[in-house]
Amino acid sequence: MSRSLRLLVALALACCCLAVPGLTPTAARAADRPDGIPPLTDDRGRVITVRGWNVEDKTGRGESALTAVTEKHFRDMRAKGFNVARLLVFWDDLEPRRGRYSQEYLRRIERILNWAHRYDIQVLLDAHQDVFGPAFGHRGIPEWAARTDGLPFTPHPDDWFSEYFEPAVQRAFTHLYEDPDLRRAQARMWRVLAARFGGHPAVLGYDLINEPMGELRDGEAPAAAARRVEREQLTPMYNRLADAVRSVDRDSWLFVEPTPIVGEGVPTGLGRIDDPKVVYAPHFYNTAMEAGADYDPDAGWIEAYEAAVTVYPARHRIPVVVGEWGPLNNALPNMSRFYRDALASLNRYSSGWAGYVWCYGGGYCAVDAEGRFRANKEQTAAPYAAAVAGRVSADAFDPEAGTYRLRYRAAGRGVSELSLPPDAAGWRIAVTGRAWTPTEAVAAGRACTVRVFAARGAEVEVTVTRGDVHQG
Repeated sequence: MSRSLRLLVALALACCCLAVPGLTPTAARAADRPDGIPPLTDDRGRVITVRGWNVEDKTGRGESALTAVTEKHFRDMRAKGFNVARLLVFWDDLEPRRGRYSQEYLRRIERILNWAHRYDIQVLLDAHQDVFGPAFGHRGIPEWAARTDGLPFTPHPDDWFSEYFEPAVQRAFTHLYEDPDLRRAQARMWRVLAARFGGHPAVLGYDLINEPMGELRDGEAPAAAARRVEREQLTPMYNRLADAVRSVDRDSWLFVEPTPIVGEGVPTGLGRIDDPKVVYAPHFYNTAMEAGADYDPDAGWIEAYEAAVTVYPARHRIPVVVGEWGPLNNALPNMSRFYRDALASLNRYSSGWAGYVWCYGGGYCAVDAEGRFRANKEQTAAPYAAAVAGRVSADAFDPEAGTYRLRYRAAGRGVSELSLPPDAAGWRIAVTGRAWTPTEAVAAGRACTVRVFAARGAEVEVTVTRGDVHQG
């Protein structure tokens, strides 16, 4: 583990005190969601849940930018029951020279959005940066926007995250947040994206900057620095970018992230973002696990994270969608338990999540070269209510029993939608209340969207169980 990672872990242990009492994996998400955290909704007023994966091409740039993302990504994700993709886009590819935006890059983003729409997958456009950008050997903010005041930078090829603590990188973030011309450039970049894609049917919203960092002052503890950066620099930045987006797109959701230190259960210092459609989008990583450690169920990390991460959205009454999560080594002995505990926690307070990352191979990849889930990641494919036309009172999946239950009070004449992943035994669907569904069974090995129609005010219960269901 790197020095910076050890520092963050030690800090987390010092700062994270009270854990939330453990809840079972079958706990009802809506009933147990902390008071004040509203659900995500669609343009029809339905309560929606988004579950899916990040999609990226960090290697291709210039003429090869985004070529690693293919239609297959979206077809395969939908075939396993997922309905959202967080697409990484890079400012350095969009605006490689100041004031000159790549029309080819915009066309490639649009092609990807068209694939997503074909497979009924919503897309969150993520303005991604790693260690600021190309000035430091990574991707994200253009090199022409990197101002370092001549401060030093030493690469750490075996520990890239520690590069965030290099003086030149930290100073570059300060200039991004404080220099008027860079503020305007970042706002223009978002106006270009939102003007081009705001009306696209696949676009759910915009993640305004990935994992923002900042500059530590002399003698300042990392937790205090993070809260100061979030309060004094990120909050006004998000409000500026919200204004820029709203000048061309009034409808899409805006996703705002705290600094990555929240992953260790440190509450954010973010202030209010003055926009009616804001989503809190923290990431869910543990530094010890990122450095190769197995999950320790007794350490209380997930409980501490949940206790800390729910404070901000409850205070400001905004939904939560976790933008990235998932360990590098998911085959360690306790990782099956990790996925059970993590999914139970995420479903208690969030409107969904995007795992990292949908690719075909090893490392963080969700599936192998043949498209089969890698160890323990099959747990991410479970039944869920993608859209509910009404007020949800219970929403839970029991993986051991293979039973999913949804209860809600229907509003209007809207149609609710359940997403069922492929299962070797198939699924059986039963509906009680003044409601009905044209789908009573789903054949083995198929993903399916089940629609439920209900009378206004009806108390509806939908039960989905595994069963021997065969085609024919």
